[in-house]
Amino acid sequence: MIFVLSKKSLDKLEGIDDRLQEVVREAIGITKVDFGVIEGVRSIARQKRLVNNGASHTMESKHLEGKAVDLLAYADGRASWELNLYDDIAQAIKESARVNNLGIRWGGAWNIEDIRFWNGSMEKAMNYYIDSRRSVGKKPFIDGPHFEVIN
Repeated sequence: MIFVLSKKSLDKLEGIDDRLQEVVREAIGITKVDFGVIEGVRSIARQKRLVNNGASHTMESKHLEGKAVDLLAYADGRASWELNLYDDIAQAIKESARVNNLGIRWGGAWNIEDIRFWNGSMEKAMNYYIDSRRSVGKKPFIDGPHFEVIN
């Protein structure tokens, strides 16, 4: 099935880096999982609230400069936070980023600088990140909906 972005999602891409917009627009056409854009550009006030409640770990978010998006998976027409769906979305973003030659970091695998060059599945990328963090006694911070430009 081929999915399309809703008007609401397209509106949330306003102000986002044109290259990232293109990656997201192409990814929706090749993904196995429907998704929408839930957040693009953020205000400083919103970022502060997210940091204060633990949903973000930095005041230097790429959302503040229009270089990041958060995507929401839909399963059977309903919003879903199941991580396996975000692996599939990340796979489509990775493929689109390769075609568009845009470096992307994914919040499900923070330690991979650019997902275009990860040779395995995005599920394996996330597991690699989790294992890497745990191996040094640190808790992983999984933000599966988050994708950001790195160059």
